Amino acid sequence: MERKITEIIAELKEDPSLANELTAASSITEDAGLDSLQLVNFILRIEDEFGVEFDFDEFDLEHLRSIEAFCAFVAERE
Repeated sequence: MERKITEIIAELKEDPSLANELTAASSITEDAGLDSLQLVNFILRIEDEFGVEFDFDEFDLEHLRSIEAFCAFVAERE
């Protein structure tokens, strides 16, 4: 899951090198540098890719502190 998420981030940022630079500890907002529009597209892609749906009343920006934390959040919804 981590690999797929880093690939999606790299695609949204139009920077293929990010797929190899980001680690499980990388912050989605700070290290990957997703802006607000890219973040919305990222969430939509994750929902489609993993067949999950996020309830934004439960969504916390803390889930974006690392790719690993976001993977755990997604896995809880599968």
